[in-house]
Amino acid sequence: MLKQRQSSFRRILVSKILLLSVPVLLIGETVAYKKASSSLLDTSRQNLTANAIIKGKNLDDAIATLKANLFTASQTEALKSGEIPAVQLFFTQLTAHLPPQVECIQLTNAQTQQVITSTCSQTVEMLSSPSPDGITIEPILPPKFGTTGKRETHNHLRLLLSSPVYDKTGQWRYNLIFQSKFAHEIVTNQPGVLAGSTVIIAENGTILSHPISSYIGSNINEHDDAERLAQIVKDALQGHQDSLHLFFGNKGEELLVGYTAINNPTIPNQKWVIMAVTPVSNALYGLGQIKVILVTLTVGLVATSLAAALYLARCLARPVEELRDYALNLHSHNSTTPVPRDFSIREFNQLSQALDQMVERLKAWAEEVEASWQEAKAANQSKTQLLATASHELRNPLNTILNYVRLVREGLCDSREEELEYLQIADSAAMYLLAILNNILDNSKSEAGKLAVALEAIDLRDILKDVVNLQSVNVQQKGLQLNISQMETAIPVNVDPLKLKQVLINVIGNATKFTEVGSINIHTKMQATEAEPQVIILIQDTGIGIDLAQQQKLFRPYVMVDSNSARKGGTGLGLAISRNLIELMGGTITLESAGLHQGTTVKITLPLLNTEALLSVQQSEVTDENALLFAPSCLSVNICPASSEK
Repeated sequence: MLKQRQSSFRRILVSKILLLSVPVLLIGETVAYKKASSSLLDTSRQNLTANAIIKGKNLDDAIATLKANLFTASQTEALKSGEIPAVQLFFTQLTAHLPPQVECIQLTNAQTQQVITSTCSQTVEMLSSPSPDGITIEPILPPKFGTTGKRETHNHLRLLLSSPVYDKTGQWRYNLIFQSKFAHEIVTNQPGVLAGSTVIIAENGTILSHPISSYIGSNINEHDDAERLAQIVKDALQGHQDSLHLFFGNKGEELLVGYTAINNPTIPNQKWVIMAVTPVSNALYGLGQIKVILVTLTVGLVATSLAAALYLARCLARPVEELRDYALNLHSHNSTTPVPRDFSIREFNQLSQALDQMVERLKAWAEEVEASWQEAKAANQSKTQLLATASHELRNPLNTILNYVRLVREGLCDSREEELEYLQIADSAAMYLLAILNNILDNSKSEAGKLAVALEAIDLRDILKDVVNLQSVNVQQKGLQLNISQMETAIPVNVDPLKLKQVLINVIGNATKFTEVGSINIHTKMQATEAEPQVIILIQDTGIGIDLAQQQKLFRPYVMVDSNSARKGGTGLGLAISRNLIELMGGTITLESAGLHQGTTVKITLPLLNTEALLSVQQSEVTDENALLFAPSCLSVNICPASSEK
């Protein structure tokens, strides 16, 4: 069951992709927008600065042209004669050939300032008297206009140019005045036009030309942003040609200004500051189109990112969802249902393969756990059966001991030989009882991890000799053959002699117990392996054999073959203890049988000592007893069943 506030892999993937891509995209768009704005402003600054320089040069050239025309006109004979008809005719002809900047011309008497003739609508007066040495120029400011007392305003640069006129005798008789207007510098704020409106400021801060007519004649200190205007004038007078932002207008709009300086034609050794002014919004007019493009591009890229995220999430989430569905429904799947595979992404195929392998391992482990559980259940049942049968296994020898000891103690025996016979039976029963208790104790030590061996270098032939001598009586009493391979070469091993003897007695005892007819064969052989040389002991019998399904259980504690023909008493601990002891000595023990009534083979493998260890092994002497030991024996003496168990 999904917890609250959990989201699907697909949704998380889409949100993460968008969360990472959209901010990056927006940041990129913002940076691009700012970069475009900066580039447009830089271009506008350069254009306005260049435009201001051009405006200044054009103004210089226009004034120079007017001065040349004025000087030429002042040298004509018609003006020098002073005859009014001739002067008027000359004015008419001159007006047709003068530059468009000249609004009107006027001829005045140099001494009386009386107007001789004029094309102006009203009398033009010079603030200062023309110099007899050359041309005088002065700006026309608004207060010089009008006869009603009202201040007339204009937004053009207007100049009065005056030149002395000499008569034929060389006397200064008249003043020729040109009234000019430089209207071509005024530019309306059309969107995208970067020519800029012309602003002219004198060195003393007087505004001579401005798009706002009310500003002409005022000083820059009277207006907003006067400090920055003063800085522009200062930089221009120092010869700088640059651009600057300022607020200089009746609406407080931010302006972009390019500026330069030219020589002041009215006052020697002073300069005029020529500025090309345009609103910043006009300079950034193209930014609107860029903004539209960027917005369109942003929307398109966001939509593309969303589509790509959805597609990518589908490609990545589909395999995950299929694997999830398979894992969630694994308990209800048939064992033949394959895990989803053949994805287009290699990592998911590898994950599918790993999941398939994991499922197979889990199935195998489940089978092993089931088998182990069944075996544990069987072992538990065996323990229960052990407790149930312990009274029988322990009571019989105890009763035997008690009965025969009482017979001897109470003097019920007929002879000394009968007493010794009863005592021998009691002794055998006591040894059998002791063997059972030792097996239980050894298994408890093994389960507690306290079972230990004391290793020492010995000759394996000595151990086999002792074991065969001990078991030969039992074999003879059952009428079986005991066949042992000839062992002429010493077999050095590093083992615990007592524990190894215990294992061999248990294995040979089992072979004797479960073999009714036939033989027991003991073979030894040495072989070399990649790790170390080994000796192999094979103990084969022709007994009842073991079912294939039961063989893997025999080395587990308290487990015995569940067959009426196989059950001959015991605790089921012999082989389990034998395996633990052999493994502690560095060897292995296995059991094989072709099936019921096919006999059994127990294989014990022990590591051989190296050549140097052979010198420490006591050499066994070949005696008559050895010859008798390794000779095949065919004995047939019937005795009671042995006490060892399988």
